[in-house]
Amino acid sequence: MKKSINLLAICFALSGAFRASGQQAPQAFSLQQSISYALQNRPNLKANQNEEKIAKARVGEIRAMGLPQIDIAADVSNNFIQQKTLLDPSGFAGPELDPFVITPEQLNGQQPIVLTPAYSDRELPENTPLQVITFTQPYTGSIGINGSQLLFDGSYLIGLKAAKTYTELSRKTTAQTEIDIAEQVSKAYYSVLVSGARMALLDQNLVRLDTLLYQTKVMFENGVAEKLDVDRLQVSLNNLKVEKQKAERLAALSESLLKFQMGLPQRQPILLTDKLAEVQVDIATINTNDFNYNSRIEYSILETQRDLADLDMRNKRSGYLPKLYLTARYGYNGVGSSLSDVLNVRAGANNNIDRNWFDFGFVGVQLQVPVFDGLRKHYQIQQARLAVENAKYGFETIRQSIDLELVQATTELTNALDVLDSQQENLALAQEIARVTKIKFQEGVGANLEVVTAETELRQAQTNYYAAMYDALIAKVNLDKATGKLLTK
Repeated sequence: MKKSINLLAICFALSGAFRASGQQAPQAFSLQQSISYALQNRPNLKANQNEEKIAKARVGEIRAMGLPQIDIAADVSNNFIQQKTLLDPSGFAGPELDPFVITPEQLNGQQPIVLTPAYSDRELPENTPLQVITFTQPYTGSIGINGSQLLFDGSYLIGLKAAKTYTELSRKTTAQTEIDIAEQVSKAYYSVLVSGARMALLDQNLVRLDTLLYQTKVMFENGVAEKLDVDRLQVSLNNLKVEKQKAERLAALSESLLKFQMGLPQRQPILLTDKLAEVQVDIATINTNDFNYNSRIEYSILETQRDLADLDMRNKRSGYLPKLYLTARYGYNGVGSSLSDVLNVRAGANNNIDRNWFDFGFVGVQLQVPVFDGLRKHYQIQQARLAVENAKYGFETIRQSIDLELVQATTELTNALDVLDSQQENLALAQEIARVTKIKFQEGVGANLEVVTAETELRQAQTNYYAAMYDALIAKVNLDKATGKLLTK
């Protein structure tokens, strides 16, 4: 309890320091303006709005998967250990050109020399060993451009729909946060209004009791009243001053809470333009018979979650469908005995002497047909089907929950209005009793103790009335939220 008192004292002191040091003019807010300001400045709502933008970007990311994919790759490698293989020389055995001789007479003659080659079979020695050879140069390089285009993928089309649905879910989540903020701001706003009205009544009580104390002192000096009468009124006045100080601290704390709910800096003074007397709290204006569950954002969110679960099941089923891609590549491969040699690009179709870079290219269609995955997709589909069933079961649960909220909120508001009417009548009676006892005391036909008792009962009636007023306002906010009418755009 001591810690709570200290916390209130600190909050009040800080609030007073802010008012003393700040030179800013108060900023006026109605309830709707307070809600609008909060919807633009609350950090958690901005975070939800960013999540909504992320979801929209996710749609673009998935859509990009169906567009052509193009990339360029280049590399240079040092084959410091060249890959080798074994070659069987017997595979290259074949006819051998027989030797021939050109005589001097043929060279000196005038007739053309005609050579008729003759071949004979060559036989390799038996048990000719395999030869170790390599086809790899010390340095190799490559550069190429790769392209692919998705032609058909069932999961891609469903994924695109799921991404759009997820965007819708993110938007509805943001709307739910906005409704929660509107509820928090409304309750904090009404709390400040009630605290302000109660403070005004306490000021009136102080003036009235201080005047009565002054009159009683005059009566005491004239011998009409007793010293005990003055002391009783002084005790009541002191208690009322302490009660006002406590109410001021609580009012400052309520104002700080409202600023927090609005996302407003604590140093910024505010002025509430709505009047407590203008707030309409009437159960007759609310009809829950024509209530539609779709007006509740929670129900709408569940519908979107059901759609997502259904799309997820369809996506799992599409895993049995084939995938078709169009692929293409064009580039160059280069070789060299050294790094500088491979970097010295010598290419071109007309270069038949020292060419070291050679181009290549291909285009094709790739078909992927799933055959057997160990029943993995079967169990995934089973899980997705159960998730869809759970989403459908959730509708019955949320309908029952909403029905209970409607009954509870309606009952709370009805009871709060009954209590408010009773406390309003008690307040009027307490005011009349205090007025009459004061007159009787001043005319000498009443006791001072009756005046003190009447003032105490009046303050209690005032406290009860504004507590009932606050409860009625909070019950009204709860019923507006239960019917989905708290925040409409």
